[in-house]
Amino acid sequence: MDAEHWDRLGALHTRVEQELARALQRHHSIGLSEYRALSRLAEADDGELRMQELADLIGLNQSSVSRLASRLESSGLTRRDLCPDDRRGVYSVITEEGREVQKKARPTYDGALREALDAAAADGHLGPLVESLRS
Repeated sequence: MDAEHWDRLGALHTRVEQELARALQRHHSIGLSEYRALSRLAEADDGELRMQELADLIGLNQSSVSRLASRLESSGLTRRDLCPDDRRGVYSVITEEGREVQKKARPTYDGALREALDAAAADGHLGPLVESLRS
């Protein structure tokens, strides 16, 4: 029974992630990982996080978060900064432009999430899972 529930959770996750990614790309020309990174940075004290902490918060490995940070920097949405206490520590810092992009994309993300969950709720296999998540 655990395997069946786990498979349903995986199916729901995949479906929702695809819808979120499509909506963010279509309306804001950013990917889901970019949005999540900007959101975590916008919520962080001083708008900055160590790269490893950012990786952990958005579920990426070190290599992937480094590529993500480079894309965000190239777009002017973040910048890198060195830790003053430990020169090996690298921070990702959100810029004002990054805050603006994240703020504009938030309603799109929230709406796409709600729509994806509503659609999944109508699915006989996924409906009970969505209901349990929402309660």
